[in-house]
Amino acid sequence: MTPVRAALLTLAAASAAAAAAVLALALLRRQAAVARRRIGKALGEVAPDADRVWRRKLGGEPVDLLLLGDSIAAGLGAEHRRDTLGGRVARGVAKRLRRPVRLRVGAVVGAETSMVGAQLDVLPPGYRPDVTVVVVGGNDVTHRVPVATSTRHLVEVIDRLHGLGSAVVVGTCPDLGALRPVPQPLRALGARASRQLAAAQSVAARRAGAHAVSLAEAVGTFFVDRPDEAFALDRFHPSALGYRRTARALVPWVLDALGERDAAPPGHLAPGAVGRPATTG
Repeated sequence: MTPVRAALLTLAAASAAAAAAVLALALLRRQAAVARRRIGKALGEVAPDADRVWRRKLGGEPVDLLLLGDSIAAGLGAEHRRDTLGGRVARGVAKRLRRPVRLRVGAVVGAETSMVGAQLDVLPPGYRPDVTVVVVGGNDVTHRVPVATSTRHLVEVIDRLHGLGSAVVVGTCPDLGALRPVPQPLRALGARASRQLAAAQSVAARRAGAHAVSLAEAVGTFFVDRPDEAFALDRFHPSALGYRRTARALVPWVLDALGERDAAPPGHLAPGAVGRPATTG
């Protein structure tokens, strides 16, 4: 083969690859637009207000519980405050400890990890939560935030919370492969990206001294197998039952962070732990 012919073949191959990449990008953009239309904003952007003292009649000094993060932490998709993630976690903790739980939800619908620091900034002066649950990451995936950037912001939040004297439980990014309204292959790409972020969050959170709960491992199968029950009417955010299952995965580790030792459920990784999540038989 002559040098000229080889060069022409190389140029043709490069042109074909570039054209394929452009077509693939166009396809993904169309699919993203389809997903946005399908999901819409049927739930609005404001979750039920769950800030209150839960189980006040139990008496004693309330446990201060803070929720930070995105729409899942905020409880978007629940119709009543008792069914939000915060309401569910607060009631679960109160039941076990036989103490009231004073819940504050600082989470904001649509938040990326980089925005969680601002949620801390607006807390009342002198506020000191006993334990904080952080659930964030889905918007980082959909907005293509680099994993390293996302986890760096997560560690910054954990460090700030520790500075306030708060124990921290991180619920890692859910598996976006469970979102049926998102067409393929965009859904598969979202699934892979969300799993990569969740794995990185687990490592970063544990190294920073927080508990990490893999929501994909703990409740992902439920959302995949029973989407009509697990998701709210927008088929994107959890329903009341979806939040119930998610809270059930988080509560043991909120209790653990508060000094109550339970058997490790699926998906949990303790501060400083390495390897796969602890599981039960």
